[in-house]
Amino acid sequence: MTTSAGAAPEFSRMIDLRSIPARAVVLEPDEAERRRLAGRFAIAEIRAMRAEVELEPEGAEVTATGRLTASIVQSCAVSGEPIEAEIDEPVFVRFVPARHDHKPDEEIELEAGELDEIEYEGTAFDLGEAIAQSLALAIDPFATGPDAETVRKEHKLHGDAASGPFAALAAFKKGG
Repeated sequence: MTTSAGAAPEFSRMIDLRSIPARAVVLEPDEAERRRLAGRFAIAEIRAMRAEVELEPEGAEVTATGRLTASIVQSCAVSGEPIEAEIDEPVFVRFVPARHDHKPDEEIELEAGELDEIEYEGTAFDLGEAIAQSLALAIDPFATGPDAETVRKEHKLHGDAASGPFAALAAFKKGG
């Protein structure tokens, strides 16, 4: 997930390859950054967000491992009511120098180990944006709240199994 073309990331924390900290990096967006991230991810609120990440350089590549926690408020996928959710996810990202061996619209095959790679240009990478993307992937887009079942019943969102596409098969099976 990326930001709009030309737009600055909502939570940018640039790390220079020439001065990678020897201790864990702690990233916590301020209130304005959390508000912008919530808007980007179409959720009501990010009440708290924190990542603690160890950076291990290996030449021009840097492996980032750690933990991301967040407290968010999002809408129930069924009722639309606000529901609170806690996120506690491991972080594993590898920053690699940009590869220029493909055309702009060319489809690229990725190997399993490359799925968590983020390319960077120059001598710095954006750890904050990588953490923001990790949060986006951790948000459950189908989260449901305590009133979801009531709303399903009220609006007949369960469907009627007796008249569904497999009803004839079920009747045939019972009779057979």
